[in-house]
Amino acid sequence: MKIDGSAIRPGMVLEYNGKLVLVSNIKIGTPGNLRSFNQVEMKDIKTGTKTNYRFSSDEKVERVQLDQKQYQYLYDEGEMLVFMDNENYEQIHMNKELVGDAIKFLQENMNVTIESYEGEALSVALPGSVIMEIVETEPVVRGQTAASSYKPAMLSNGVRVMVPPFIESGTRIVVNTADASYVERAK
Repeated sequence: MKIDGSAIRPGMVLEYNGKLVLVSNIKIGTPGNLRSFNQVEMKDIKTGTKTNYRFSSDEKVERVQLDQKQYQYLYDEGEMLVFMDNENYEQIHMNKELVGDAIKFLQENMNVTIESYEGEALSVALPGSVIMEIVETEPVVRGQTAASSYKPAMLSNGVRVMVPPFIESGTRIVVNTADASYVERAK
């Protein structure tokens, strides 16, 4: 499907110069009385090479439609992760690099969405939030009840997050997987 250069957004997969590229960042520019443009940072999905290109607002580019399917994460096998198709129970192996930083929140038996193009897996999308346990944090300081104050805490997976002062070690919290931020206490 062809889209305008002004419609490009981060996370989209495009076909550019015969290669599949993932849009990682955009910057919209409108210099003086000239036409606006999108300065797009793209990463080649196969090689990992980053490139920048300036798309004008009326320039057309091919947006790739990805197939999305639900899988269940089973286990880690060296540099590969093993997932099971929820419909036919077939297992697939994916390189850890395709998961990226979100791998810290990947838990056994977690349902994820795997995006693929022409049968080749390209990315793994985790749920928006996960429940994690606080293993280490500073003790509560009396009188420190201001809503804007936060303190550092260590999760069971080794990730550091900022939490409200009333959260203690052993508390289970909901964490946003996109930016590793505190959402709420787990119910």
